[in-house]
Amino acid sequence: MDDIDSAIVRELQRDARQTNRDLARALGIAPSTCLERVRSLRQRGVITGYRATVDLKALNRPVQALLSVRIRPMSREVIEGFKAYAIGLPEVLNVYVVAGGDDFLVHVAVPEVNHLHTVLMDRFSGRREVVDFRSSVIYQHVSKDVVEPLAP
Repeated sequence: MDDIDSAIVRELQRDARQTNRDLARALGIAPSTCLERVRSLRQRGVITGYRATVDLKALNRPVQALLSVRIRPMSREVIEGFKAYAIGLPEVLNVYVVAGGDDFLVHVAVPEVNHLHTVLMDRFSGRREVVDFRSSVIYQHVSKDVVEPLAP
């Protein structure tokens, strides 16, 4: 990644809907150069896709929580099975396999706290591999719109 690649990635993270011509103009490069660079970034796996950011409240999901989950037995098969199960639930936004005291962090978004309780009781507590879970309601969260590369 050189400075131009980094600038392209930064600009596309800010606004992926801009035209190639607008992107090239913002970076001060030729549109053909810009298009080739974007294609290269996609081929190299730096740019993995384009998404629309949505308002969870508008989707009737104003309550968010992080679920800390421990599973047993610890095996690749059990980890992969639980990961696939969790991400398949409609309330789940993200699943993280983590090290430390917990095995997973599961990010959920639901309409209300009672729905969160139902998810915990009906979808997690009955799973044979789940030995423990805790929930932490998220009051606020912020995320970076632009992720910059770090120096090696």
